[in-house]
Amino acid sequence: MGIWGLSKKKGENETVITTKELLIAKADALYDQEKYQEIYKLLANYKDSGDVDIIWRLCRAMYKMSKAANEVDGKKLIFEAYSFILEALKIKEDHWAAHKWASILLNSKTLYEGTRAQIKESYNIKKHMLRAIELNPKEPTLMYMLGTWCYQVADLTWYQRKIASVIFGEPPVSSYEEALKYFENAEEIDPNFYSQNLLMLGKTYLKLNQKELALKYLKLTAEYSARNKDDHDAKQEAQKLLKNF
Repeated sequence: MGIWGLSKKKGENETVITTKELLIAKADALYDQEKYQEIYKLLANYKDSGDVDIIWRLCRAMYKMSKAANEVDGKKLIFEAYSFILEALKIKEDHWAAHKWASILLNSKTLYEGTRAQIKESYNIKKHMLRAIELNPKEPTLMYMLGTWCYQVADLTWYQRKIASVIFGEPPVSSYEEALKYFENAEEIDPNFYSQNLLMLGKTYLKLNQKELALKYLKLTAEYSARNKDDHDAKQEAQKLLKNF
């Protein structure tokens, strides 16, 4: 186990608990409580441990911390977390969570770098999502992420497509129908798992002019029991869209 060590066995059939397992259990419990700074304090000393399960959890906490930080500190957290997750992938390329967070952090990084960077990195963002899905096809948040990517590409403005054409010759291509497929897949795997997925189903059906289904999912979003900022944001946007019906 390298730096982690093992607890001593008292009996032949007794489960061995490692320091790493205790650390991960505590970090996950703190994540459920949205105590991201405490996770950072807990895991930051292990950023050079070479353990991917520790590193991606540290990066996840840093991403969440960036949401509440000012622009300067938020940018620093995202860029640092992205460098950590790239190191994690060098250690273990076939780790689905590392690819998931590489995608999320790369996307967040480009938001600080502007439209050109967002378009330039769009294929790499998608590549990490697809690899994560290949490694863990039953993870609904990955389906949501890929659906959002498809939706945003389908929703590119004319000037964004013009920039994309300059960079690639061909801009990224997707459609609202493709986005819908991934949002529906996410719901099939785990119904009502995420308010933002319900919201995106509503918005996508609106784009496809299927108003009854759009109304259904926007109502589900508006009635969703809010547990965090993502839920509150989704509810507010759904309520705003419902006023236009």
